Amino acid sequence: MSSRRRQQVWDLIRDHVSEILASEMKDPRLGMVSITHVEMSPDLRYATLNTSVYGSEEEQQETIQALSGASGYIRRLLAPRMRIRHIPSIRFRLDHSMEHAEQITRTLNEIQPQDDETTSEKKDDESTRL
Repeated sequence: MSSRRRQQVWDLIRDHVSEILASEMKDPRLGMVSITHVEMSPDLRYATLNTSVYGSEEEQQETIQALSGASGYIRRLLAPRMRIRHIPSIRFRLDHSMEHAEQITRTLNEIQPQDDETTSEKKDDESTRL
């Protein structure tokens, strides 16, 4: 199968599952969830959805369990939306990349004020020399 076709299927699954999670899932265990990446088997029969969940580690685990339990329901809702022969089996995996990016941003923001102070001190030193 061409990589272009696989990419199209990934995008469709990500978009449709995101829509289903936002509008049709009423499980109270689901918090703020977003699908960050989709990995497909070469035959397009299995899809692993990397899922970012906002909240504590316990809330994240509860959300992944809820999604895993609802994977058959989500797959059933996907069937009429996608025009492919086989709707893939869905597995959800917790993705920590957003947390990691947030941690890096916080670290950079902590460092930035120090850099600003150093820059302003250098400017003050240059202006006193003139």
